[in-house]
Parts: sequence; structure tokens; C-alpha cells
Amino acid sequence: MNESDRLPRSPELMSRDDSALLVVDVQDKLVSLIPHYRRLIWNIRRLIDGAKILGVAVTGTEQYPRGLGPTTEVLASRLGEIPEKLTFSCGGCPQVFDGFREADIHKLLVVGIEAHVCIQQTVLDALADGFQVYLAVDAVGARHDIDFQTALRRMESSGAVLTTTEAALFEWCDVAGTTEFKQISALVRETEPTDA
Repeated sequence: MNESDRLPRSPELMSRDDSALLVVDVQDKLVSLIPHYRRLIWNIRRLIDGAKILGVAVTGTEQYPRGLGPTTEVLASRLGEIPEKLTFSCGGCPQVFDGFREADIHKLLVVGIEAHVCIQQTVLDALADGFQVYLAVDAVGARHDIDFQTALRRMESSGAVLTTTEAALFEWCDVAGTTEFKQISALVRETEPTDA
């Protein structure tokens, strides 16, 4: 089958051309309080690496780093310059969203912490601003499960689309049999870290 024989891609799917990865506030002082935080960081790192392989735009934010510390190093080293914010919503970093619009990006995959505070407020603001928002639920966390579960339900009922790290990586990749696919497959096959 050649490319012209396929069905048109669903507008519900992310592509490397129309979506970006937004990494929200994965900072040292808070992330270690999140259950299974090593797995959370691992999934976010794989998404960043996959995005870079596929040319998907990536940016991050930091919530009051003077108090919460910097973004955890394994992610910070991959993100470049990370804007600071005092608002819980990443809407407090308008330059991030201006950059997405300038690049004709209208879909955001949001990951990070905490689900019921900075993630939820960012997602609701982005939806209100016209972005189509996706959440990699295995790359989002909160200290308490009730907050995590309630935030996911609220965001989904408001229009956000729930997905996973692996699903997002293959969605961006779109086709098998390429060098990029082999690199994405290697990320997917990595051994999951064990959390204490």
C-alpha cells in the first residue's frame, strides 16, 4: 500500500506538524513527593526524546523555581530555556502559546505535575483559548490519588483527550519501517524503572 491509498488521517490524531509537547513544572522539590515519580520522569523523558526524533515542538515551564527548585536535571538538560511562572496555569507564560500559534500548532500534549493544580489550570485555559489538548496520563502526577483521578475526570469532561506515552509516540510517528520508527520503537522497549 502506498501513502496515497490510505484513508485521510483523523483530525483527532496528533501529528508531528500540528502538535507540541508541554512539560509542566517537573521540579526537584515537588516531583519526589509524587507516587511513582521515577516512572513519571521516565515517561516524560521518553516523550521529549521521541518529540526531538520526530521534530515535534517541545517546551517546559517552572513554577516559582526559587521555592520549588529547578526542573529535574534529566529533563532540564533536554528542554533548553525554561520560562518561569507564578501563575499556576502555563497561561502565565504567554510567550509559550504565542510560539505555538506562530508555528501553526493547535494541539498540545500536556505532561507534568500536579494534575489538579498547574496541569488542570493549564489544560482548561488552553482549551478555552482554542487548543486541542491531550494528556499522557502516565506522564502526569499528583501527590494524592483522589486529586489525580478527579482532575483527569474534570479535564476529560471539559474536552481534553486522555492518552498514554506509548500511544502518543506512535501517533506522532504515524508509519512503521522508517529510521524514526526504529528509534521510537527503541524508546518504547526501554525497561520501566522500579519505584521505591
